Amino acid sequence: MAANGSGRPNRVAPDGSTHAVADRGGFWGNRGRLLDAQGSVARHHLGRNWIVCVLEFHGRHRTQWQPNRLTELYFLDEPTALAAGHRPCGECRYADYQRFKAAWALAHPDDPPGAREIDRRLHADRLDDDGGQRTHDAPLAGLPDGVVIAHDGGWWLVEGAALFPWSFAGYGDPRPRSAFPEVVTVLTPRATVATVRAGYRCAPRS
Repeated sequence: MAANGSGRPNRVAPDGSTHAVADRGGFWGNRGRLLDAQGSVARHHLGRNWIVCVLEFHGRHRTQWQPNRLTELYFLDEPTALAAGHRPCGECRYADYQRFKAAWALAHPDDPPGAREIDRRLHADRLDDDGGQRTHDAPLAGLPDGVVIAHDGGWWLVEGAALFPWSFAGYGDPRPRSAFPEVVTVLTPRATVATVRAGYRCAPRS
């Protein structure tokens, strides 16, 4: 499966916005049928089932960017997809999805860890009342690896004792956690942050 289509706004940033860039993504996914009959983007999402998939699975091929079909979107890596509000696919990433569900159950013991319940909770956490990305503030010291924050006009991946600046092409040079405020703005949905904290580990970044 091709990792991007020339000129198509199919590359997703951590805030969920889509852009037309030449850089390739490491994962793909979807959030429903986004195109109108002419093949132009008509909506931000359709439905609650936002997933992130591997690029290759059983030799399947898709004709990209087709009206009335799931619209292919691409992500730099899994932390980017999680920050944008997606979760692992239960088919092509079955083992990862099972790990995600197990960690979800630990983080949310009162919520059944089924796909419908997870998607309902995630949908409430990822979008505000106006349909934009819902962010939240949290102490940086308590954030687990794999979470993405907003700071100084950019997006940053939390990893170990450092944060890495995000771009469509990859990550820049790290800065220590001590260089950031004690409380930061978090893009990754609250429910996902709790799931990662409970033990879910993102796929290794390249």
